[in-house]
Amino acid sequence: MRRTLGFLLVVTLFLWSSQSSYAQRFGYIDSEFILQKMPAYSNAQAEVEKLSAAWQKEIENMRAEVEKLRKVYQAEEILLTPEMKTKRLDEIARKENEVREYQRKMFGFEGSLFKKREEMIRPAQDQLFEALEKVVRQKGLSFMFDKSSRDVVMLYTDPRHDYTEYVLEELGLASKEANSQGARPADALIDKPEDIPPLPEAATEKSPAKSTKPASGTKKPPVKKKNN
Repeated sequence: MRRTLGFLLVVTLFLWSSQSSYAQRFGYIDSEFILQKMPAYSNAQAEVEKLSAAWQKEIENMRAEVEKLRKVYQAEEILLTPEMKTKRLDEIARKENEVREYQRKMFGFEGSLFKKREEMIRPAQDQLFEALEKVVRQKGLSFMFDKSSRDVVMLYTDPRHDYTEYVLEELGLASKEANSQGARPADALIDKPEDIPPLPEAATEKSPAKSTKPASGTKKPPVKKKNN
């Protein structure tokens, strides 16, 4: 699924590359976060989980049958002839191989579960890409990256270039709490009004006239009297 989204986003990456280099703009999204918000994706995931549970149950039943055959053999081994022992052991080995083969077919690489997931999730991925393409056109972007893609390593992301919420809005899934302030840490410093220093006076204000009156407690110099 990630590889498919990565391919689609690479197509979008060069969709507007014909613009002049100095006017190119870029952004990124979190496709995994968006998909988790989409009902079509959630429903597809639920159906896939049901299939997985059903197939897993079948495998468990097959293993229980093998275990039952093994216990019967152990209980009757002393009464069996060599030919009968060989026949029983061959049957147990054949059943074990059937279990392994069925498990590989259902849950192995590109097995039934993998293909079914790709098939059922495809509509949600198509909706995401259509909304993404609209956002790219509306915002005049030249490049769009996927933060959740394993094929793209993003060491730092500036929130100003995050277009995840725009795509969610295009899908009708915008969240009112998207830009709300997070919870304040318990050990965060608390600003007190009395601890805030006063603001400096504006430079345009005229400074008050200096008083010519001597400060209190300052002695005036003695005045010498002229002799007549």
